[in-house]
Amino acid sequence: MVAEGELLWEPGEEIVASAKLTRYLRWLGRSGDYEDAWRWSVEHPAEFWTSIWDYFDVIGDRGDGPVLSGEMPNVTWFAGSSINYAENALRRTEGTALVFVSEDGGRQELTWAELREEVARVRTGLVRLGVGRGDRVAAYLPNIPQALIACLATASLGAIWSAGSPDFGVPSIVDRFKQIEPKVLIAVDGYHYNGKSYDRSAAVNEIAAALPTLRATVWIPYLAAADDGQAPQHAEPGPGHTEEVPHGEVIGWEGLRAEEGPLEFERVPFDHPLWILYSSGTTGLPKPIVHGHGGVVLEHLKSLAFHQDLGEGDVFFWYTTTGWMMWNYLIGGLLVGATPVLYDGSATFPSPAALWRIADSEDVTYFGVGAPYIMASLKAGIRPEGLERLRGVGSTGSPLPPEGFAWLAAELPGTPLGSFSGGTDVCTGFVGATMLHPIRAGIIPCRSLGARVESYDPAGKPVVGEVGELVITQPMPSMPVKFWNDPGGERYTESYFDVYPGVWRHGDWIKINEDGSCVIYGRSDSTLNRGGVRMGTSEFYRVVERFDEIADSLVIDTGQLGQEGRLLLYVTLAEGAELGEPLQRAICDALRTELSPRHVPNEIHVVPGIPRTLSGKKLEVPVRKILLGTPVEQAANPDAMANPEVLRHFVRE
Repeated sequence: MVAEGELLWEPGEEIVASAKLTRYLRWLGRSGDYEDAWRWSVEHPAEFWTSIWDYFDVIGDRGDGPVLSGEMPNVTWFAGSSINYAENALRRTEGTALVFVSEDGGRQELTWAELREEVARVRTGLVRLGVGRGDRVAAYLPNIPQALIACLATASLGAIWSAGSPDFGVPSIVDRFKQIEPKVLIAVDGYHYNGKSYDRSAAVNEIAAALPTLRATVWIPYLAAADDGQAPQHAEPGPGHTEEVPHGEVIGWEGLRAEEGPLEFERVPFDHPLWILYSSGTTGLPKPIVHGHGGVVLEHLKSLAFHQDLGEGDVFFWYTTTGWMMWNYLIGGLLVGATPVLYDGSATFPSPAALWRIADSEDVTYFGVGAPYIMASLKAGIRPEGLERLRGVGSTGSPLPPEGFAWLAAELPGTPLGSFSGGTDVCTGFVGATMLHPIRAGIIPCRSLGARVESYDPAGKPVVGEVGELVITQPMPSMPVKFWNDPGGERYTESYFDVYPGVWRHGDWIKINEDGSCVIYGRSDSTLNRGGVRMGTSEFYRVVERFDEIADSLVIDTGQLGQEGRLLLYVTLAEGAELGEPLQRAICDALRTELSPRHVPNEIHVVPGIPRTLSGKKLEVPVRKILLGTPVEQAANPDAMANPEVLRHFVRE
């Protein structure tokens, strides 16, 4: 075990002096004291966000309206302004704009000039298909250049982008896209993962058939092109595809981009919809979360430059799919002039070190992954090699235990690990790191600039040094503009403002320390409550998953209001391991000694897998519902899950 708070890295004077955040604070005329800058940013949000617009010389008309008016959830930013995300993302003209790497070894680079030309061509093709301001373009695409190009082309028109990864099931995609009534669907015939190819042609036909608003389906024969040794943009869909899609015309990617056209940008109001993301909810239809052009531009400029320290000349790699908000964050690297690395494939093929090797071969300067990959690298004994240009590593998706911090510090000494937390809801992190902060095991160094994050006790009062509800008490410009098909805002309000009126409740447990650093303890709606003591699940997993025999785990408290329940631990075993009495006793002894007697489970069960969402989060709440008698089909939406087949193993006899 590594002590929480153990110092692992400190920035030297040269690092602090060259940090992009230091330059910004100097430009503001403020001291280099981060907490002082953070307090100013949340106490004077209009001044702070205006400074972001001015410092980065955002392209657009700022207008003469108030920067901020209204109260959460009904807030207006930069009234009277006009802006376009794509215009800001494509402002550069020289150098490498993006790199694409595929699992099978394929690689492609696009210069800024080539990227601009491709966006212009696809923009012209979308106009030819009748796409204009406010129309929706849906994409069923892996993390390939065509996804980024089509997203920027859509945004340039003031149309609205929405994407799903082709590893999503048909019902899951239809549940998302049917709500937004897209005019065009862009899709691949399949994808590569873990050394295999997965044909999705039939799935695309089913999806298109369920979307009667489609005027066109654009096929990218990704698998077929690879088999023929062609680039995907040069292959055309076969006649069978044309016959099976019932709505509108069917063309290939080459047909979409066939005509040259001008690269123009439709400037839209600050809160005009840019893209629609979806919550990873486990019951009911996914919530279609709408973000605006202006809010995303300002937030991503601030976060990428000051919290990831990214700028021109940097190479930015975050392992993600198009179905996770981190894809949107990754392509935001274009805004600061960084080069995003797009990767399509498995994180562990052909070896568990696959992502580290890509980060090395592509001279990545900032590399981000989900916390489970770091812990898996630790358990696999991976020794990352090379990485000479790497200046930072990011971790998100779930809390990273102190051991993950310590492993990285030992394997990559001098490279700070920036754990950060946020969500799809705001398309960013609202707690994270900077190059001015020391890195301590298990600790997130700071609350992000412009994010007034607080910890509330059960009475709704802010507390320091205690675990409480993570809330945001001042608006952020990247908060949702709205939910789609929620004209009165009732669903939006219920999602974030039902507990504390006028205050955003995020649904996580957080402890904020005296120095502004913090620790995330997992979802507040999956809390353990033993003997009246409320405990987050992350510290529990930290102990259990330290055992080499345990590949994954899930802990559930079946207690209900006024009634003590049982604490149940489910484990997935590593290959060759057995859950004998010695291992059970060792786990219980460790929990008793390192946490408390209250943490000792009443029962330990082996299951073939731990249920997770498509974005990798453990499904504690649905499993608890199943254990309390809710039928499996009512407890969770299988199409929102990565492995729905494992749920049946939690049904109690």
